[in-house]
Formats: sequence, C-alpha cells, structure tokens
Amino acid sequence: MIPTDTPATLQDPDLIVVPGSENPVPVLSDTVLGRLAARRRPSLSVDGLLCTGAGLYAAAGLLEGRTTTTHWGFRDNLRAMGVNVVADRVVWQGNHISGAGVSAGIDMALSLTERVHGRELAESLQLVIEYDPRPPFDSGSPDNAAASTLRLALRVLLGDRPLEMAARLNRQAAAARMQRGRHALTRWRANRRVPAQPPHP
Repeated sequence: MIPTDTPATLQDPDLIVVPGSENPVPVLSDTVLGRLAARRRPSLSVDGLLCTGAGLYAAAGLLEGRTTTTHWGFRDNLRAMGVNVVADRVVWQGNHISGAGVSAGIDMALSLTERVHGRELAESLQLVIEYDPRPPFDSGSPDNAAASTLRLALRVLLGDRPLEMAARLNRQAAAARMQRGRHALTRWRANRRVPAQPPHP
C-alpha cells in the first residue's frame, strides 16, 4: 500500500486504526505515530487497534484505564506494560475498539462497520466477502491448541532469532514501564504542590 498522507498532513482524522506487525518492536518505538494518536484522540469518533498495534498505544501511555485485546502471543508483553488485556476477539470500550489476531481483524472491521453504517450494511459486506468461517482445525486459540502446536507457533512467531526478538520485546516493555513510572511521579509531585499563600499585609 502507498500512503497518501503523513502525520503532518493528516490534520483532522475521524478514525485511526493502528494495525499490527510480525515485528512489533519498531512500532513500539514510533513516537511520531504515538504523538499523533495522543493529539488526535479527543476528536476521534473511533480509535482502533489491531493485533500487536496495541503496543503503540501502550508505549504512548494511551491504554491506561482501558481494557483492550491483542494477539495471544503479545498479551503478556502488553500486561507487562501495565495494560488490562483480555482474550476476546473484539473489544469495544466507549469509542475505542481493539481486535486480537489477524482473522479477528475481519470481526473488528464488521463490528466497526455496524457501528458507523448500521447492521444491514455490515451483514451485506460479510456476505460479499463470503466470511463464513469453518476452520479445518480447532487450534485457533492457545486454549484449544495442543502443547506441541503452541510450541511450534511460538517458534514461528519469534522467527530465526527467538532470543534476540524476546530480548527486544522485553527491553521495550521495560522502557515503557519506566516511562509510565516517570509520568506517575510527575503527576504525584504536581498533586502535592501546595498553592502559594498570599503575602501577609
């Protein structure tokens, strides 16, 4: 896909959806997108996250006090960043929507279409794309998969250098925890400040 806008030229978006990636570490460090999301969030009709895209919001501190979902292989990492993560395929909380893994993106898109354009169009689009899943296996969730399937899936997710990828994810989570701690300390200090007393006559 070729982008038609940048954060600098996208002045007033109505909807932001942050997609996931098989390598979420660079996205976690993307302060430009994080600042765009933080700046535009109050005026958005919907903000959305899919899969590991939740890491961008978490790193920017935008998931505090919210419940979200993400790909099962990234849930523990988000929890380490202080995020309340659930295993649902799609989660709505106010105007915030999140979807779990890749195929949950279709569920999320249909749910979002229903909210914006109504159920009739959402159901019609589901029919257009012939989204009537009947998977050949019952291993689409870590709760249902055999232990050997789960081990192989983790090896696939971590790639050729699993220790390096795990270390990068852990470093990013630690950096996000430190940033949240600094923000909390700043807020605590601001709340402790006592207003200056007027001078005595």
